[in-house]
Amino acid sequence: MILIAFDSTQQALRAEMLLEYADIEIDTRPTPREITAGCALSIDVPREDFWKANRIIKDEKVDIKGYYHKVKETYVTYQREEN
Repeated sequence: MILIAFDSTQQALRAEMLLEYADIEIDTRPTPREITAGCALSIDVPREDFWKANRIIKDEKVDIKGYYHKVKETYVTYQREEN
């Protein structure tokens, strides 16, 4: 899973609506403590849907804090080259 963190609840709810409309299975959950974000909500997206979700977020100009993935017991910034 790739976690998307936001700086505002408004942007998190907007992303949730857009991703659900695109039939991407997401999980809205509290932002982990180790990620400093302005919003208490984050969205988990399956890795196989990451690029589709990323495209929607960019096209719709949703403001995000960043993408993260869990490594062992902590979250790190998710950076991967587009295929």
